[in-house]
Amino acid sequence: MQAYIDWVHSWPILSAMIQFAILGTIGEIVSKWLIQKSFKYPFGFAITLWKMLVWAILAVGIKYAFKGFGGFLDGLIQAGMWKDLEPGSFGYAFSLSLLMNLQFGLTLVIIHRVLDNLVEKIKNWKNMDKSMYSLLWFWIPAHTVTFMLPDSLRIGLAAVWSVALGLILGFYNRK
Repeated sequence: MQAYIDWVHSWPILSAMIQFAILGTIGEIVSKWLIQKSFKYPFGFAITLWKMLVWAILAVGIKYAFKGFGGFLDGLIQAGMWKDLEPGSFGYAFSLSLLMNLQFGLTLVIIHRVLDNLVEKIKNWKNMDKSMYSLLWFWIPAHTVTFMLPDSLRIGLAAVWSVALGLILGFYNRK
């Protein structure tokens, strides 16, 4: 575990990119397997590389959002506006998750769809409402748990959550 923490501290952006490139893509693969009820690999090599690149790009935004919104919330606490929030507490974690997902989360969902559409050369905006609602029923609670952890473990757990969401969405979108 210490080797992982050292790696995350030494290479914060690169480690975020690698974790999301691998785990985010796995989440999409698992989702497709469940939807198609088949373990046939759902993407070609080029699409797989593109999906990994998309997740790596998104990871940079996610990493900076975690830091930026955390700094913003810390500033509000220091200014006395939310003086009762203690970093590491449930209230702090929930407030941070709510702030981040209702602002940055919406943009992230749209950017992710644009990048997926770009490589597939389609204009698929189907179920965007469900993607937006996932911020409420999945990402806000998931990131509340995430923000209760030490900073060095947050990005890793967020990447794992992308696999969990792939499982959930694949299960509910089965044909």
